[in-house]
Amino acid sequence: MSRNRIILVTIGIMFSLFLASMESTVVATAMPTIVGQLGGLEHYSWVFSAFMLASTTSVPLYGKLSDIYGRRRIYVIAMALFLIGSVMSGLANSMTQLIVARALQGLGAGGIMPLAFILIGEMFNLQQRARMQGFFSGVWGFSSIVGPLLGGFLVDKFSWHWVFYINVLPGLLAAALVAFGWREQAQSHERPAVDYLGAALLTSSVVSLLLGLIEFGSFNSWSLIALAVALFIALLWVESRAVDPILPLPLFRDRLFLTAVMHGIFTGWALFGSISFIPLFVQSVMGTSATQAGITITPMLLGWVTASIIGMRLIMTVGHRKLGLVGTSVFVTGAFLMTLIGAGSSQIMMMVFVTMMGVGMGLSIPSFLVAVQTTVERRHLGTATSMLQFSRSIGGTLGVSVMGAALSIRLASNLNASGLDPKLVTQLLDPLPGSEIVVDAGVRLAMANAIHLVFVVAFASAALGLVTVFFTPHQELMEKSPENEPSPVSMD
Repeated sequence: MSRNRIILVTIGIMFSLFLASMESTVVATAMPTIVGQLGGLEHYSWVFSAFMLASTTSVPLYGKLSDIYGRRRIYVIAMALFLIGSVMSGLANSMTQLIVARALQGLGAGGIMPLAFILIGEMFNLQQRARMQGFFSGVWGFSSIVGPLLGGFLVDKFSWHWVFYINVLPGLLAAALVAFGWREQAQSHERPAVDYLGAALLTSSVVSLLLGLIEFGSFNSWSLIALAVALFIALLWVESRAVDPILPLPLFRDRLFLTAVMHGIFTGWALFGSISFIPLFVQSVMGTSATQAGITITPMLLGWVTASIIGMRLIMTVGHRKLGLVGTSVFVTGAFLMTLIGAGSSQIMMMVFVTMMGVGMGLSIPSFLVAVQTTVERRHLGTATSMLQFSRSIGGTLGVSVMGAALSIRLASNLNASGLDPKLVTQLLDPLPGSEIVVDAGVRLAMANAIHLVFVVAFASAALGLVTVFFTPHQELMEKSPENEPSPVSMD
């Protein structure tokens, strides 16, 4: 490819990464207002879960499909799905429509991120990729900071619909740049196997589990949980026989990899759950605007980016195990302090606590990623890396769903015990001008108590993440040889 084409594709990729990384945070600050206008607080968490589940389970398929049908074609399809889902989300008139649209949007987002990195890998050699990584990290950091602020600004100054419409122009520009600039590399005549059955079983088992947890305690919920277990057993059977499985079972025999995956599930549960419900607390309990809600979670993401940069400079001197232990401890401390937040707490204190959570993730997550990438056999590098991302996303999906169910149950119980009309919650989330004084203070206290349970669940999950770190082996970071011979390791 010529230099000009590489520049065009690189700019298109940067737009893609910006959209994909910004999507979850920009929506989080808009969700309280959306629920206030559309209703359906009990479905609050599914707006996040549908997007995360669709994007997570589709990631492994996009790489295989791009090997078969070409990078450009699959990239354009992924971007088209993302943009159609964005427009449908903006046009939604009910929570059900919004959830379906978000699932379609997530299906597209699941291809944008991996295909962006595949294109990068084919355009640049190792030295060039190292230099370019700074640009792409900058895009991720910038989007993490801008996302919550942009979401709040659009809601306060325009309407929540623009949180989704804002994706259309950059997305079309990114698709046009990549479609015009990219030239397909020579493809192998051998077509890799695509584990469609494994992907279907994985998605079905997780969806069944989520539905069962939401209605936990009823006959239907136990039936769904039993179905999820049966589907997961079938998944294990299929994956043990698949040529190229979506779930790499042999990798789970490695203690470091298994620890990293479990750490990703528990910390992803706590982190994504917190990010999803902090704006709801700030707007409904503290009575602030969507912009203020965005400002509240921005320090978490800024702390993550800063700490990850510092942590990567320390990992060779401090060691991945100690860095992971320190980072997760800071994360747990921040999560614990969040459980002390109440209706009378200050927004500044909350920002300090979420910053601690971000710093903890910034220190621990990259340390596990580098350790796994360095010690795993080269032929498993891509699979192992994607599985770590998958573990955090699945943890986040489960966390948001379970915490959303806990919020709905606790809030309904609180309102019933206080004799308050549940319709007052809508007025709390989307108050009419001048009506703030009409909202019963009891509704705010009921909401504060319900979200407090969410923060307790997040802390419990974070604490389990810390426990997993203690099982990390004392293992020297030494890359596997090209012949895949094991490096000398020392275990506890």
